[in-house]
Amino acid sequence: MLTLAPKVLAARVAPRTKTSAVVLTIAFAALTALAAQWRFYLPFTPIPITGQTFAVLLSGAALGWRLGGASQVLYVGAGLVGLPVFAGGGSGFDTITGASGGYLVGFVIAAALVGHLAERGQDRRVDTAAAAFLLGSVVIYLFGVAWLMQVTGWDLPEAMAKGVAPFVVGDLLKAGFAALALPAVWRLVGDRG
Repeated sequence: MLTLAPKVLAARVAPRTKTSAVVLTIAFAALTALAAQWRFYLPFTPIPITGQTFAVLLSGAALGWRLGGASQVLYVGAGLVGLPVFAGGGSGFDTITGASGGYLVGFVIAAALVGHLAERGQDRRVDTAAAAFLLGSVVIYLFGVAWLMQVTGWDLPEAMAKGVAPFVVGDLLKAGFAALALPAVWRLVGDRG
């Protein structure tokens, strides 16, 4: 069914219709694309620091597992067919099969996982919202590091040093911000579920 799950934030502020589900799915794919354009590279890693992970995890928290995951499938698919949505306006098969490919795959799984947790109310308290975002980040890291090791030939310690360590502080800040913001928004719109 292509409507918003009843217990997610977007369902509280938008009509639960097929049209709103499609519009919100596209909007979160676009938000991820915009967040990808805010990026910078460190000299020792091919993976850029971007705002994508926040948009990815927020898509799950706001839309639920089906539509959150679908928004990231749409994002990755748009890049795969040539739209310049990846970091720095990148696109195409080379990006998907390159060093960042595992992170992109992880986006889909992480959005769905965070969405699943949000549907169970984990986005309504600071501690559980933080845990959901951190768990989503770990999923992205798992896919990213495994892929990075395959593509580059790096061993696990080197892949962790270049594919996780530079991003941990930023991801902790994003999780903290989300952990404060999501429960606050729920209080504003009325947590009746």
